[in-house]
Order: sequence, then structure tokens, then C-alpha cells
Amino acid sequence: MDRLSPDQVEIMLRLVVATLAGMSIGLNRELTSKPLGMRTLALVSLSAAMLVLSGSVYGGIIYNQDALSRVIQGIMTGLGFLGAGVILRNIGRMEVKGLTTAATVWTAAVLGITAGLGAWLITLTGIAIALILLIMGRPLENVLHRLLQGKQDEGKTDD
Repeated sequence: MDRLSPDQVEIMLRLVVATLAGMSIGLNRELTSKPLGMRTLALVSLSAAMLVLSGSVYGGIIYNQDALSRVIQGIMTGLGFLGAGVILRNIGRMEVKGLTTAATVWTAAVLGITAGLGAWLITLTGIAIALILLIMGRPLENVLHRLLQGKQDEGKTDD
């Protein structure tokens, strides 16, 4: 069996990192009993990375930036439909739920795109910031509401 080339190893690394990025965001959602868990967001991130890789480097051919831009635009357009599927609106109570979950779909896809591009600093920083926001966002909102003497909505839940 032939050994893998450095380029093939790099492609595999990008796909694995993209998958782990989506899994980390999804695990947070799963642990807080929110829609779209680890497997779904891992697949979103992996899919985005695969599309970026296949749209930018395939068989040793590097496509131009315009082609890569169209691939990324297509990913983001398609995600709009997936994200819309998790947003629910309660007309009677003027409530919208699922926006954070929809945003995690976008985040997972973008992490897949950055991993697919090999933008490691952006990918790792993005994972860290997203997890901090998802874990610490509600407590921080409550503290800021109290400090700024704003209206605190104790019954409000993240989606």
C-alpha cells in the first residue's frame, strides 16, 4: 500500500478538525437539551469542509478564488434553510425560539469552512469563543442586567 502524501494527510487533518469543531458545539447543545446535537453539527461542519476542499483543491488542481467564493456562498445559502427549520415562533406570546440553535448551525458550518481552508487560528479561536458564548452567555446576560438595572427576564431560556 502506498504511503499518504503530505497533502493527503493535510486534507484528512482538516476534515477531522472540522468534524471535532462541529462536535464540540453540538455537544454543548446536547448537554443543555437543545435541538441539533453533536452528530448533526459535526456533519454540518464536516460537509462544509468537504465542499471547501473539493471546491479549492481536488486532484492537485487549485481552483481560483472566485470558484471558492461561490462554493462558500452556496454553503451559507443552503444553511439558511437548515437554520430556518429550527426556528419556532409563538405568535400569541410574541416569542421566537431556536435562534441560538440556528446560529450554531451557521457557526458549525463556518468552522468547517475555516478548517477546510486550513485557517487553524481562526478555527481554534472560533471554537473557543463559541463555547464561551454558549456556556457563559446566559449567566453573563443576567449579571449585566442586574448591574445595569435593566429588566431581567428570569423565565427566558436559550433555545
